[in-house]
Amino acid sequence: MAGGWARDGAVQDQIDASIQDELARMKTRSGPVGDSLTHCAECEEEIPEARRRAIPGVKLCIDCMQERDAAFKARPGFNRRGSKDSQLK
Repeated sequence: MAGGWARDGAVQDQIDASIQDELARMKTRSGPVGDSLTHCAECEEEIPEARRRAIPGVKLCIDCMQERDAAFKARPGFNRRGSKDSQLK
């Protein structure tokens, strides 16, 4: 059900487009490359062999990676529907 001048299914098309945009952005993020390090690049702790086999090119131990992930702030999305609330902020 679409409202106003929008055609039926327009809202779902916007949702699908947002998902496709995010998937494309995620594919551009590069993962670890090269040889895995035997010791963490930040704290010098030994990286377990199982982790090095599971994640080729790993450079950080689990603790340092968890700290880095916790510090990461996701970028805010944008409102494709253009509601007045989103425009006032």
